[in-house]
Amino acid sequence: MSDDRFDEPAAADPDRGYADFEFERRFFVRDLPAELRDAPALIVQSYFLADDGYALRVRVQAGDIDADLTADTDPAEILRAHTADIDFAAVTVKGPAVGGTRYEAERELDPRVGLELVRRGGAPIVKIRYAVWLGADGWSIDVFGGANHPLVVAECERSGPVTSLQIPDFCVTEITDNRRFSNESLAMEPYSAWAPAFAAELASDGPVFRQDFGPNTHLRL
Repeated sequence: MSDDRFDEPAAADPDRGYADFEFERRFFVRDLPAELRDAPALIVQSYFLADDGYALRVRVQAGDIDADLTADTDPAEILRAHTADIDFAAVTVKGPAVGGTRYEAERELDPRVGLELVRRGGAPIVKIRYAVWLGADGWSIDVFGGANHPLVVAECERSGPVTSLQIPDFCVTEITDNRRFSNESLAMEPYSAWAPAFAAELASDGPVFRQDFGPNTHLRL
């Protein structure tokens, strides 16, 4: 479902501009170079609502944690193991994504409250996020565990529309508006359940990189 209220985010509130919107492009990654596994953070998040592009999420995060996530990783167990390391928590409300733009309102929480909310409800996601600078942009690269292993997703987020992007060569195909890869969708329908179908689709159709954000260039590492 698309909602045309999100097509021109700046018009929503001229005084706030883009404050309550995120702008990002996202890519499927098959092989992440080891040298890019830098600035790790453990993220565990629960989705209390995920329906038709709308989501209510609570996230907790622990910096400088580079856990080895596998298909057997249990979000609850890894959360117990790193309870003392949690240094950030937030609740976030999201609207449907349209053309790399999405309404997002976030409020930081006391980490102890966020931790209990994540523990007490919602469909969980566990991942390690690496932060790297590539070309002209900062990138976040998420390596998923549990039912979403071995999915890896790279995203570039800016304060305005992500145009004329330098795309690293480890990015296999663009998934910016592919709702299957949104975190709330992955919480409800994990990657492991449909990975073979996606692999067949990619083999048949080949990679796709959107051209409606201005000219792309490919960044060789």
